[in-house]
Amino acid sequence: MPTPSLSALPIRRLTLRDLDACADLSEDRGWPREEHKWGLLLTAGKGYGIDDPDGGLVGVCTVTEYGPPERPSLAAIGMMLVAERHARQGVGRRLMRHVVSAQGTTPLTLYATPYGRPLYEELGFKDIGRSEMLRGRFVPESAESRIATRPATAEDLTAIVRLDEEVFGADRTHVLTRLPAFVDQLRVAEEDGRLIGYAAAWPNMDTHVVGPLIARDTETAKALVASLAAGTGRPLRTDIDVRHEDLLAWVKERGLAAVAVNAVMTLGTAQLPGDGARRFAPLTVAAG
Repeated sequence: MPTPSLSALPIRRLTLRDLDACADLSEDRGWPREEHKWGLLLTAGKGYGIDDPDGGLVGVCTVTEYGPPERPSLAAIGMMLVAERHARQGVGRRLMRHVVSAQGTTPLTLYATPYGRPLYEELGFKDIGRSEMLRGRFVPESAESRIATRPATAEDLTAIVRLDEEVFGADRTHVLTRLPAFVDQLRVAEEDGRLIGYAAAWPNMDTHVVGPLIARDTETAKALVASLAAGTGRPLRTDIDVRHEDLLAWVKERGLAAVAVNAVMTLGTAQLPGDGARRFAPLTVAAG
């Protein structure tokens, strides 16, 4: 039988059974396999993919929705990947159009690489900011921070969810309740018994990714990053909003180096909800 054209292959919802195929596709495009992250994205969000008649996946994309389940107030698009053998044949455009259509009137956001940005602009996404990816071995400071941090407990989860919704601008309970099983460290910052920030470090290949990073101010963000770094022997990786110039300069002084700069883009809204002054780093750029 003749092989169906790419445009005739159906787009379907992915499940955890597709995790290995998603990781294979990442590897095909020169990305790390990132099975741990794929597991979160496929359970906390939705995955869309096109099966390759010859095996594996032609392309994939994930969507993580926030806010009320019946009427999300924001959705983050990530992990847009097309197999090398099918690149530059319109697969990514078709997947993106399908996802945008499926989300209806829900405002959308994504982090765009320079390679992917032209497609997103073609679909109507607007550039609203930048995020800098950094990686390296953190060199601790000699002086201790005046900001107190400690490991989070189960009793902290309600306060974390409350603070996060205030800063992020949408309810992320379904993601945050997965953090204890997903991350290796979850820490909170307090002042006078009140939560003023929280951050996590989760394993990704040979690094620990710092994110989310929510903090009252730069000093609190620094204290959380330093406390997470003290609890791992791995290099750190994180994505920091470029508006946080002081934190960016500090992490570079402490040994992290810039790896890439991605554009933050939106569709259906001129800006992201919440408080950008307290939102320092996402959980992962794939999920916002």
